[in-house]
Amino acid sequence: MTLGPIEIVVLGFESGNFQGEIVAELETLVNAGTISIIDGLFVNKVAEDATEFVELDQVDADSDVAKVASIMDRVEGLVSDEDIDTLTESLPVGSAAAVLVFEHTWIKPLRDAVVNAGGEVVDTIRVPGMVVQEILDTVAEIEEEEK
Repeated sequence: MTLGPIEIVVLGFESGNFQGEIVAELETLVNAGTISIIDGLFVNKVAEDATEFVELDQVDADSDVAKVASIMDRVEGLVSDEDIDTLTESLPVGSAAAVLVFEHTWIKPLRDAVVNAGGEVVDTIRVPGMVVQEILDTVAEIEEEEK
């Protein structure tokens, strides 16, 4: 079985308190076949250069975190300790983060059709929404100045 594109998303919680509100939306995305969560962990930033983390498959069964673990496809161990340091270095001390590794399962049928037609998916590029909005705002300013 081949995987679709893989993405790592870091969801920060400045208060350091994960309440689990995102679980329902993650379940919706997984159940719709949009994504498959294949790895993940929760991180607490305890000092400027120190984090504590727990893998999703190792959490207390009664916690909100366990609800996320329950919708995971499989745990691949794709995130290293060095990755965690890099991904969480900009978080403030006292905050927490969910680091989710997911597969874009929605693209697999399209990828297969492209391959069957003799092509290939050459690349996928993720552009954050904030960057797109900045570009759109700049374009609007330029258009306004040209009037």
